[in-house]
Amino acid sequence: MTTQRSDFDPLEMDHYRIDRLPKRSRSGVELWLARLGIPLAVLAFIMLGYVWAPDFLLSLDPASLSGSAAARLADTALADLIRQNQLMLAVFAAAMILWTTAALPNYLVSLIVIFALIATGILSEREAYAQLGHPVMWLNIMSFILASMLVKTGLARRFAVWLVLRFGHKASGVFLSFIVINTVMSAFISATTAKAAILLPVFMVIAAMYGARPGDGKNNFGRNIVLQNLLCINLGAGAFMTGSGANLLAVALITGAISGSIYFSDWMIAMLPTMIGLMLLGYILGARVFFPLAEEERIPQVEGGLQRLQAEYEKMGPLSWTEVRAAVLFLAILVLWITDRWHGVSATAVALLGGIVALLPRIGIVEWNDVDIPWHLMLFSAGAYCLGAGFAQTGLPEISVSAFFSYAGIDSDTPFWTVYLLLTGIMALSALVSQAKTMRAMLFVPIAIGAAETLGYSVISLALPVAFLIEHVYVLPFNSKPAALLYETDHYSLGDGFRYGITMMLAGWISIVVLGETWFRFLGITPDGVFGLF
Repeated sequence: MTTQRSDFDPLEMDHYRIDRLPKRSRSGVELWLARLGIPLAVLAFIMLGYVWAPDFLLSLDPASLSGSAAARLADTALADLIRQNQLMLAVFAAAMILWTTAALPNYLVSLIVIFALIATGILSEREAYAQLGHPVMWLNIMSFILASMLVKTGLARRFAVWLVLRFGHKASGVFLSFIVINTVMSAFISATTAKAAILLPVFMVIAAMYGARPGDGKNNFGRNIVLQNLLCINLGAGAFMTGSGANLLAVALITGAISGSIYFSDWMIAMLPTMIGLMLLGYILGARVFFPLAEEERIPQVEGGLQRLQAEYEKMGPLSWTEVRAAVLFLAILVLWITDRWHGVSATAVALLGGIVALLPRIGIVEWNDVDIPWHLMLFSAGAYCLGAGFAQTGLPEISVSAFFSYAGIDSDTPFWTVYLLLTGIMALSALVSQAKTMRAMLFVPIAIGAAETLGYSVISLALPVAFLIEHVYVLPFNSKPAALLYETDHYSLGDGFRYGITMMLAGWISIVVLGETWFRFLGITPDGVFGLF
């Protein structure tokens, strides 16, 4: 539980910066998990790596392999391939335990993963260290540069405060405004943590205006404003290919398998309407079903609250030339992303160009000292990419899929929709036990690719719907960085977040199932498409 000083001003935005949020104490369960994490991880590594090997590895049938696993057999004896996969499984299991239990900081776990993959011989030093230069890493770095530009110029805060002032006289207007804000920002910012950091002070002040206080002062408006923003931050990212590095990684994996391209416009056409629909559903379920608002919670409770927000807006002054340049630069980046099908320049290269323009002396918008790049997140991502490189090197996803399909009796005669339901369902529910979207993308997208290749389906038909579920990471605090950050606000309990989040996660999965038979067919993603976009 958090406490506040008696002189605390709940309408002061600076109180809600990330570095000023009070540290929330871990629950008893969380403390026990953290204590058990390291010994369990060590035990799992030793058992899986050196004591016991799963039957599906020991009974590996070379004839059942395809993809990278089959390619590895051309240069590696079967016994060596089994041994490498056993060690890969051990490293992966230990990493999952450490990440899930939060026994160590996630960036430190990533560094341990990189060392373990080198020490076990799964990756060479060159291959492991090269992951820090992955194109998605560069996109993340450029995204934080551009997000820093929004923070320095105040453009994002100006837009958010203006929209809330325009429509925030009633609770419904506030919630709908943040759907618009999150959708617009998701088109430009490829880091969900950066979006959360920008929006947190704004919606926390609004929560205070409507009478919500952390700890014992929780009310349903506060639960709604924080949980709905958490939902929209992630769903907004899922609306665009550039919404997060995990999306781009999934696209890179899929395009590598099809020797073709998936464009920004392709993803946006497929998912933007769906994500907006899910955000609206989240608003309806939150405000009317899970946390219905009392009459007094539908209007501002703090006298002068909107006036304070108006004063905050007026303090920003008139729209500056710097803000105009920032807006023009962001619009130019968005236009280049949307038209990538025609000019062929990658999303990462466009973001790199935007970062260069933003940093140019005299005509640029930010200086390097203004840029806030969270390098601990970069190191965390590098470790996750190393796991992906290890999967590609050993072929563990294909081997696991082949063994599972054999056990489940799934073969080329199995209906497409049975496999579709299975893979998308597993992808959706996997978010409950994961702390890394990137890792889920690296694990389940290759599995979907392997399944499609094994069963003779189009890679796009299975791998892309699986990728569309990457951003459903809002049920538990450890499921994503924004989830962990917003849980610290102490405006909702673990049970509140789980009830709301699991419902929206299931709604997200059901939407992908329904789209598979309707919109995705029309676009040519799933079989019998008529539009032929893919």
